[in-house]
Amino acid sequence: MRTPRRAVIAALLVLCWGSLAGAAGEYPMKLSLNAQLKAAATTVSSTVTIAVERLMEESRRTRVTDGLKFNGYAGALKVLRSLPPVGTIEVSGRPVDIKFAHEQPNKDGFRLVLVADQPLFFLSGDASKSKAGYELTIVDLQVGAKGEITGTMAGAARVKPGPDGVPILDDFAVAPVKLEGNLRRP
Repeated sequence: MRTPRRAVIAALLVLCWGSLAGAAGEYPMKLSLNAQLKAAATTVSSTVTIAVERLMEESRRTRVTDGLKFNGYAGALKVLRSLPPVGTIEVSGRPVDIKFAHEQPNKDGFRLVLVADQPLFFLSGDASKSKAGYELTIVDLQVGAKGEITGTMAGAARVKPGPDGVPILDDFAVAPVKLEGNLRRP
């Protein structure tokens, strides 16, 4: 019996799509990452636990980016706070809800950007620095093809629209927290 050409093409597309989907994140996803901040002579180390139940819908992502583009930081924050949580970021038993979770495939794996609408921690070498306006936690991860993870985290940040449409990060800390770990798949 001869297999119809359409069936073969459909099977190949399913196989190709499956291998592409496997390269990106599979959700729910739970990560335990080593976190380290180095500033001058001080080094702070901890573990960050991230649980992402699902990525956000594209329409909600567009609402957040449009909020930033047309109404600045306050507009984006207002939209973020209206969204349902899609996961958590936790340090030392203190969690914040992830409201923005966006994945972007690239040649080496994928980039995962997570944003919570509350600050997780304030680290600064300047005790007089005002915490006002630093209302976001932002995690930017690069997940490699073999599951290796590197990235950064801003425990208290704000953003503003950049001239090219890419948000500009204003981190409360002197330097971003470096994150490392591995994506373990069952």
